[in-house]
Order: sequence, then structure tokens, then C-alpha cells
Amino acid sequence: MDTPTEALHRVFGYDSFRAGQQEIIDHVVSGGDALVLMPTGGGKSLCYQIPALVRPGVGVVISPLIALMQDQVDALRALGVRAGFLNSTQDFGERQLVEAEFLAGELDLLYLAPERLRVEATLRLLAKGDIAVFAIDEAHCVAQWGHDFRPDYLELSSLRERWPDVPRIALTATATPATHAEISSRLGLDQARHFVAGFDRPNIHYRITAKSEPKRQLLDFLRTEHPDEAGIVYCMSRSSVEKIAEFLVDNGIAAVPYHAGLDARTRATHQARFLREDGLIVVATIAFGMGIDKPDVRFVAHLDLPKSVEGYYQETGRAGRDGLPATAWMAYGLQDVVQHRRMAMEGDEAHRRRQVLHLDAMLALCETVGCRRVMLLDYFGQKGAEPCGNCDTCQTPPESWDGTIPAQKVLSTVYRLARERRQKFGVGQVVDILLGKKTAKVLQHGHETLKVFGIGTELGNAEWHGVVRQLLAQGLLAVESNYGALELTDASATVLRGDREVPLRRDTLRPARAAKPTSGKSAPAAVELPEEVVPIFERLRAWRGATAKEQGVPAYVIFHDATLREIATRSPSSLAELSQVNGVGENKLAKYGEQVLETLTGPGGGYAAVGA
Repeated sequence: MDTPTEALHRVFGYDSFRAGQQEIIDHVVSGGDALVLMPTGGGKSLCYQIPALVRPGVGVVISPLIALMQDQVDALRALGVRAGFLNSTQDFGERQLVEAEFLAGELDLLYLAPERLRVEATLRLLAKGDIAVFAIDEAHCVAQWGHDFRPDYLELSSLRERWPDVPRIALTATATPATHAEISSRLGLDQARHFVAGFDRPNIHYRITAKSEPKRQLLDFLRTEHPDEAGIVYCMSRSSVEKIAEFLVDNGIAAVPYHAGLDARTRATHQARFLREDGLIVVATIAFGMGIDKPDVRFVAHLDLPKSVEGYYQETGRAGRDGLPATAWMAYGLQDVVQHRRMAMEGDEAHRRRQVLHLDAMLALCETVGCRRVMLLDYFGQKGAEPCGNCDTCQTPPESWDGTIPAQKVLSTVYRLARERRQKFGVGQVVDILLGKKTAKVLQHGHETLKVFGIGTELGNAEWHGVVRQLLAQGLLAVESNYGALELTDASATVLRGDREVPLRRDTLRPARAAKPTSGKSAPAAVELPEEVVPIFERLRAWRGATAKEQGVPAYVIFHDATLREIATRSPSSLAELSQVNGVGENKLAKYGEQVLETLTGPGGGYAAVGA
């Protein structure tokens, strides 16, 4: 048997573990249970793959990602790992073959969906084999109030009872201290060792901008910062997904929609294209993304406000898994707040309370004048972080201003409508009254006679909408659940009486393109390839693309960009030299080594034959 370090080098082509991995792996290899919180891109999968390779038996991985299991298995097989899966996409003959391989000890890793463990036949099969480790991936799915709750995960606590001598490792990238505790309790891991590797993704630049013309803002962001690069655009509704995808295509940007309303074949096709093609954008609802292992996603954009910080962190974490610079960009506006406030009031009391807490935390992140990364890390229990220098508020500190008087004017208008007219109206009517606009609706209801009519001409329409948005975010205004009308809250009176000041953030509707980090504390620099190396790198990418297409696998299954960059820079002239490049393990060296060396010789060498 290999040692963990030997397996890392032989199979994966790396000489050393990342921070935190070795301690986790050694603990599981020795038979201990573990609960691992590690950021996306931090190398969680190695924490169960290496023990599965080192310990006797088969590593059983419970994963909710049926649609991605084939790609996960393909990636492992490309490394020489004997991997298989059992799920509902297979026919009887395919399942029978994998079961036979498992029983014969011819697998290193077996992937299962959690619902299969509720099938007695699966439990009987596992009981007949030799299991090295149980890995519970995306463990936050067990948290009942989490954003990806899966009821089948609640059954996984039975693994300890059925296989008390098999170590279990549960892993997630997203967990607040409360969710961490819930995962531990529900999976029976209270006595396990808990490893919290931190939540910082220093290569991600966080930016949130006031929403004005979201389509134009998105198009400008893509054209100026990420032309021809792969990314994900999240929208709240299916109709928005369709419209934004169509808009991008009409503007010459390669994009496809993804949402639960599309048929399964279309979703699978669009997902496969995203994984296999360079520079494709997926416009999606939150139905897309969990487990996407595409390393070169250069941005994640949100055109609607996520429901929670957990959801936001999980979704933005799909960018920059390769460790290279990436962007988390969001356009956020008043209607987002109104809609989420209304949605938060649905359901029973306990659900409403949790929804409000989630929303308040998300709004605080959007409206903060401090470092966004510090606030994110603080939310996940990682206290005391220094400002990062790689978010919009660090690079261009927002201006705050005393909004007490404007806040009093808004609250007074809502109060007078309710008190004097027994009426409730939405944001538009309140702002029209403040601006003194004699619209048909204002005249119809006689609102031009209110004492507050026209008292807000010092601000423009967009500025008043920003004031209302921030009052909603601070809990100084509420939204009536049925029709979205504005209401006062218990805290409103303190502002109306003058007992409380209301600091507001001044919106910048047209922010400049993201600047380079000012402090250098968190953000890794993008290593630019020397000019003479770029053609070599592009030849390697072209070879990789042709090889991946021929094999029907994503390009990153062949080699990651980071590996190709190192090959292009070092320009190895022999298999021995190539084997020293990070990401080139024994199997890939044997399979692709000669082709890579031929490609390095240039168009006059063996590249034409390889790419043919």
C-alpha cells in the first residue's frame, strides 16, 4: 500500500498537500471519523480520495450530484483510479457490472446518491463488500434549514450503526456555526474530530453594485472584464433566466439557460456544454451549480439578491476553483429587497423568523461600508480578519452620509398615508409624493393635499429609491405581505422622534472597472505568461481541447489550465522532466506524455498529427 504522500504524487502528480489536508487524511487513514469544513477549491475531495486509495477496501462516496457522477468518475479514471457509480441513470446491465466490480474488489471508489442507501438491495450489496471509508459530500444538505436540504441525508446517521468500524468523513464548504452543529448532530459526528480549514477564498474579488439597468450593467461587466471567459449568471426566476440568456446571445455572447422548467435532456446538454466548452456562460436559477468541478469559471454574477449569505457564498464559490483570480459580481436593488421581504413573511412563525435572519444578514453584506470579505468570514464564525484589499469596499471605500432627515420624510409619508387616509402604497407612490409629482394616481387619491407632498425635491427618483431600499434593509420599514405596500415597524418611531440617526451608504450607479488589489493581503496575483510562452500555451490548450472532444470528457479532465501553464513555462524535453510538473501523475504521464512533448515542439513537430 502507498503512503498518503506516495499516493498523492503517483496518482495526482503533486509532491505536497495543501494546508490542512495532511492532518485530515492521516486521521481518516488511521480509522478516525471527521467533519471537514473547507472552502470550495480547497481540496476537499482529496481528503476522502487518498484514504480510499490507501486503506484496504472501497471508498463509498455519498453525493447528491447524480447528473455529475459520470464526469466525476471520468476524471478519476483519467488519473488511473478505479471508480464507478450506481444511480438511477444506469440500466440494469450497467448497474450489475459495477456491483460485480465492487464485490470483486476491483474499485477504489464507488459513488452513490443518498436515496440509494434507503434501498435494501444497496445495503445488502455494501454489506458483502470491504469498505475503506464512507465519505458524505455536500454535508450541509443534512441541515434542515439549509439552502440545499435533502431529506435522504437524514438517514445517513445509520451508517455508524451498520458499519461501526468504518471511518466516516463528512465534508462541506458552507456552514455557519449553527449549521456546523446541526450537521454534527444529525450525522452522529459529535465525537468525531472537527476540522475547520477557514472560509476565505482570497482569489475572488467581491463586488456589489446598485442595480440601475441590470442587462446593460451585466453586458458591460462581461465585455470589459471577462470577454470570452466561462462563468455563471444567477437569476431568481425561470423567465428571467430565459430572457437574460437570449439577451446575451443577441449581443454576441455564448450563453445557455438552465432551470428546473427545462426538460432533463436540455439541462443535461447545457450542463455538459458548460463543462466541455471554453468561454460558455450558463444563465441559471440556483438549480444549477452544486458540485460543478469546472476549475476555470472566471466569474459568478447575480442579477437578483440571494436568499441567504450561505447561498451567496456557495454560489460565488464556484468561481476560481483553480486558485486564479475570479470575480463575484452582483447588481442589487430596491425591488430585490421588497420581493425578499414579502417572501420572508410566508410560512409558519419559525420559518419566517429564520428567513428574516437570513435576509437581514444578506442585506447587511450588501449595504456594508466595511470590507465584504471580513463580513463574510465573520458570518461563518471566522473572526478577526483584516480588510482584504480585494473587494469593492476596500478598493473604493463607499461614502456614507447622514440620511436621518430623508428617512424621516419617507417614514412620515408612510405614516400620513396610513393615519390620515387609511391607505397603504408601494415605493413608487411614496416617492412620487415626496417629489411632488401630480401623477394620475396621486391626483386620483388626493395625495397632493398631504403635508408631505413635494417635501423631497432635494433628492432625485433613483436616490429616493436608494433611501427606501436601505430603510428596508435596516428594518426601519417593512413590506406588507400581500401587495408589497410599505409599512412602519416598531423601530420607525425612534427615527420619527429624532432619537436615532440613520447613516446611509451613497450609491454609485456606474462604478469603475474593478481596480487591482491595493493591499495585496489576500489576492494572489495573476501570473502573466511571458509573451514568447503564450503561443506554446495556446497550442497545449488546442491539443487538450481536441483530446477532450475525442474522449467525450471536459477539458480539465485531461489537464487543468494551471498544469498547462507550468508545462508551457518549463518546456520539459523528456518524460522525466514532464513528471516533475504539478498535476502530472503516473497515469497521465503514460497516457499523454508523448503527445504533450510532441505538442511542445510546435506546428512543425508532432502537433498536427496529435490534433488531427
